[in-house]
Amino acid sequence: MKIAILSRDPALYSSVRLMEAAKARGHDARIFDPTHCYMNITSMKPSIHYMGEDLLGYDAVIPRIGASITFYGTAVLRQFEVMGVYTLNKSAAISRSRDKMASSQLLARKGIDLPITAFAHNPDNIEDLIAEVGGAPLVIKLVEGSQGIGVVLAETHNAAHSVIQAFMGLNANIMVQEFVQEAAGSDIRCFVIGDKVVAAMKRQGREGEFRSNLHRGGTATLIRLAPAERAAAVQAAKIMGLDVCGVDLLRSKRGPLVMEVNSSPGLEGIEKTSGKDIAGLMIEYIEKNAGKAKSA
Repeated sequence: MKIAILSRDPALYSSVRLMEAAKARGHDARIFDPTHCYMNITSMKPSIHYMGEDLLGYDAVIPRIGASITFYGTAVLRQFEVMGVYTLNKSAAISRSRDKMASSQLLARKGIDLPITAFAHNPDNIEDLIAEVGGAPLVIKLVEGSQGIGVVLAETHNAAHSVIQAFMGLNANIMVQEFVQEAAGSDIRCFVIGDKVVAAMKRQGREGEFRSNLHRGGTATLIRLAPAERAAAVQAAKIMGLDVCGVDLLRSKRGPLVMEVNSSPGLEGIEKTSGKDIAGLMIEYIEKNAGKAKSA
């Protein structure tokens, strides 16, 4: 097959591994920076171009679209869909996953357990907002943040009030969430492909840090999932409409809580922790499903 990988950085671990895995299985794979693609949008002959080249004849696309280019990156991916090319994760599902508030509302509507979350626009609501999540300590998150950026732990009521007021004063969209004390600064990243969790790792924040993101200096260890955790991850992925994703869970007294569903999860941490060829499993999934999509 001819496989296009949409990535802004061909030197990233995930990009390199996907190229290696595709070539190891006999496929012709190339990396394209989506911001350098341009499109002809017409019902007669839709097309995508890259540095003067017409991107014709591709059988599948692997989107590795970062949060900073969601709008244009998903537009490029959608154009491939218009041209009838199989995409590993649909553009609509990626856009949905990037809206943290909409994602939380959709997951809650479908019965997925989440940390108690509150959202407001007006500074007059701050006291009620804090009370809704059970008071301090609590977590304040920028809706547009990623990789732990824009996430604050407010340990006291006064600190929570001040931080929320400051964010609102900047017209920033924020979510206020309960702080799950028993998680002890750790979370679980479940890597889902299709209807299976193919690998999982526990991410632990460094000492004094409640955020467990590996980008923030956290560490990762292999972990065995409970059946309820595995089921929650697969169900969350299905609800979001994602074929490949990272589902982040917290272990709480009331069971697994879904924190986030990441439509472009990094491969380095999960491959090195689990020892599994995750990139190869992604290519294998494309092999099994690209043909079905064309014949459907």
